Amino acid sequence: MPRTPRAEQFDPSQVCIIHLIQRCVRRSFLAGFDESTGKDYSHRREWIRCRMERLASVFGIDVLTYAILSNHLHLVARTRPDVVQEWSDKEVAIRWLRVFPGQRIDEHLAEPTTNSVDTLANNTERIQLIRLRLSDPSWFMKALCEPIARLANFQDKATGHFWEGRFKAQAITDEAALLACSIYVDLNPIRAAMASSPQESIHTSAYDRIKALEGKTIQSAAVDLVAIETEEAGRIHRTKTPEQLRKRKAEAKKKRGPSILRDAWLSPLTLNERAKTGAQTSRSGVRASDKGFLCTNLTDYLKLLTWTSRQRVGSLEKPNIPKDLEPIIHRLGIEGKMWCDLVWNFKKYFGRGSAAGSPKSLKESAENRNRKFSPGQNRVATCFFGA
Repeated sequence: MPRTPRAEQFDPSQVCIIHLIQRCVRRSFLAGFDESTGKDYSHRREWIRCRMERLASVFGIDVLTYAILSNHLHLVARTRPDVVQEWSDKEVAIRWLRVFPGQRIDEHLAEPTTNSVDTLANNTERIQLIRLRLSDPSWFMKALCEPIARLANFQDKATGHFWEGRFKAQAITDEAALLACSIYVDLNPIRAAMASSPQESIHTSAYDRIKALEGKTIQSAAVDLVAIETEEAGRIHRTKTPEQLRKRKAEAKKKRGPSILRDAWLSPLTLNERAKTGAQTSRSGVRASDKGFLCTNLTDYLKLLTWTSRQRVGSLEKPNIPKDLEPIIHRLGIEGKMWCDLVWNFKKYFGRGSAAGSPKSLKESAENRNRKFSPGQNRVATCFFGA
């Protein structure tokens, strides 16, 4: 059965939430300890996180939750074409050329020139196309994965594929699926026996949010949206030497943004229903917007995450969710005794489908795509009240 066309899963011109999965070729541990070679590539997970953080400051895409494992990564993202529409043509041009400059001083210094920015900004037709691409998950994943593959191949002195193929995309159709998918993604290192608790699950959004509550900071990897003067770029290209490039790399590293809370580049978790409607464009410059995505606070989310991480699925007796956590999932129509099964077996319920959600929202999603049903629609009904 062929994969669902991307056009049916998301529209870059519409706000939508997508669960994205990308695997290493042959599922090899190319971002962890590879037992077949005895080499440890765990440092590459930080490469991926930093690249993701950098792109979050450029694209009109909110990073909601993520997990980077030894042989694959998960990302829950929200497209924000409404945010992109608020950017000026010149800002769109600078953002695009920062990621796809056409000509680089070197692999790491993608500095657009003032002349390139002005030329692109004056091309109205091209700018309209770029606006769509800056809120397109496909272009986000392209900008994330290609540089990582090049760096890994350079380090290994190898050629060929690093990633398995095109990423898998799964539309999140309602808040119930979003909560379950977010918990599922944050618990992936525990499922893989890489950690025993969310507090130890490095390279996950949960870890970042927990450390941010403790006041932990990181040096921002956000893009500086300033173009280099054309004359200066020409001088560098004419006179650059290995020593000069090393010096420029060191200077560029020093110019990285100020210290920010570890989760500042992620979308806020709590959806502020009292906030003004609209794009809520971020003023910090480290993410697309300041809009949350769940109708629960971070403290309760982390409580639910921690409790769920301690449960083991497979026994005949379903664990009862604590009374203080019941309102979080009951409001979404999720059966308390089926919560752990829904999270831990998220792939069983939705792995074969191009969408995840409650039976009602999956049915509506199928109808919108002129389909009779969505895979998993009947199976997941056991996890919801009255479904």
